[in-house]
Amino acid sequence: MDNTVGSLTQQQKSLIVGTLLGDGYLRIIPKRKHALLEINHSFAQKEYVDWKYKILKNISGSPPKMRKSNGTRIAYRFYSKQLSELTALHQLFYRKTKKVIPANLTLDPTSLAVWFMDDGSRCKTNDIYLNTQQFSIQDQKKLVRALQKLNLKATLNKDKQYYRLRFLKSSLAILRKILDKEIIPSMRYKIEL
Repeated sequence: MDNTVGSLTQQQKSLIVGTLLGDGYLRIIPKRKHALLEINHSFAQKEYVDWKYKILKNISGSPPKMRKSNGTRIAYRFYSKQLSELTALHQLFYRKTKKVIPANLTLDPTSLAVWFMDDGSRCKTNDIYLNTQQFSIQDQKKLVRALQKLNLKATLNKDKQYYRLRFLKSSLAILRKILDKEIIPSMRYKIEL
């Protein structure tokens, strides 16, 4: 489905929701009416940023660019244009400047895959996590409920002083099946055994 003026496709909405659960940020610039989306990853994830840009190209101001940040990190990022639909998402996902989880969050395979590509990890014991430490315990419980709607079971797992989500072993086959069609080649290492 092509975009009509001022509307996002379902794929774009799903990508943006997954990005907001992960590393993306919506901002409203002072004295501006609508929010914009920032996609910002390390340059090592260039393929991933380019994939996001390809999907969001028609709502983006310019292509991704390299940028040195403080220290030795080289970032690769782009911004969307300011859109009313992004402002509506900002109202759902932010309380002041803090990211929160909407009570009515619904995930689909694309939003889950983007979230996983942003914040998923696998450890030596083949446990698979979503690094949700930035969210409150209450918000993480909302995420667990949203995953249940996709027949995925996850639990809160203490990681040092914070919590993150760990998928139960009984859900890993379902998770891999969902992600298999959605995850890009450079991110497959996160789900392969």
